[in-house]
This record gives sequence, structure tokens and C-alpha cells, in this order.
Amino acid sequence: MTDTNRDRTIGRKVVANISLSLDGRTTGPGGEYDMGWIAPHALTDVSRAHLIKLTVGATTVLLGRKNYQGFSSYWPAVAGDEHADPRDREFSRWLNEVDKVVFSRTRAALDWSNARLATADPASTVQELRTEGGGDILVLASASIIRALLDTGELDRLSITLCPEIVGGGARLFGDGSAGSSWSLTESTPTGSGAICLTYGRQAA
Repeated sequence: MTDTNRDRTIGRKVVANISLSLDGRTTGPGGEYDMGWIAPHALTDVSRAHLIKLTVGATTVLLGRKNYQGFSSYWPAVAGDEHADPRDREFSRWLNEVDKVVFSRTRAALDWSNARLATADPASTVQELRTEGGGDILVLASASIIRALLDTGELDRLSITLCPEIVGGGARLFGDGSAGSSWSLTESTPTGSGAICLTYGRQAA
């Protein structure tokens, strides 16, 4: 069972980062890869700086299968791309080197450096990671993992880039039946695109 009364002032923190539309979507009506509406808001100076800030102190990344496939097909080469934004190159170098834990029922092997398959569900994996040495545990845009950790009380911070878009359909991060919880706003930073980078900390039960 999850210890919901854990002292969250000590030990490794679990931080989730995701972009949401105004109507609470993580994808558009075109399906799971309909996320072009996010791009203009993810490529601003403020959004890039916000992402880099999340990586400071984080030593483990959690990814779902789909995000692993997307990230591993794009990010590894950015580190050596002299035409890429310097912050993207910095993020790529960090992502190549960081410990990556991937949740997948279909993949038998991973070909990205420092990536390994999870052998348990997200909550159990996080509970085990908390007992190990290291920095923050960062969930990058994997909605299913974020929902699982929210429902089991294993998420400490929630970073949302709220995009000024109403996409009218697609997957939602939050659905009916999710476990309730209370959060405090710790940071709010507007971007040049009209998006807002929001950071919330979980309140003690």
C-alpha cells in the first residue's frame, strides 16, 4: 500500500510535466499524435527555460512506451545539432545521460542509452526508486503514468503548461473517478505565446 502520510519534505521527489489545452486535453481530436497545437507554446524562451529548470536535480525519467518511441526517435541527435537551439541541445544531452525507466508491455528491449524497462507498475516502481539514492524522478508527458501516480498518491509536484487552445476533442489527463487531492500553486510564469507554466505542490493529506 502507498504511504500517503509520507514526509514529503525529505527524500526523492516525483515531478510530472505535461502540456494541457484549456479544455483539459493532452491530444487533439485527430488521435494520439494530434499534438501540433502544443508546439508553438513549447518552443518559447520561457517554456524552454521551464523545462530545463525541471531537469536540474532530476536523475531519473519515467516514460510510457509511446513517449519513449517519440522521444528516442528525435532527441538523441539534437545534442550534436549545431543548428538547434542551445537549450534544446542542453536538454538532449541531459536526456541522453539520465536514467530512463520505460513502462511497456510490448517492447522486449530498448536501444537508447541508459534506458531500461520497468518490471512493475508505476506506483510500485516509484516506491522502489524512492528508497534508492538519487535526485528527483521526472515524468515526461506520459499521461497514463501521471494518472496512475496521482491515483496512488505518489506524485509530489505537477508541472502544467496550460496552452491557450480549445481543441474540442482528444484524450484528457483527468477523467471521472480519479482520486481526489489538493494542490498549492508554487509558481506561475506566462509565456510569449499566451501559455502559462504552472507548478503545483501536493498538500499533505
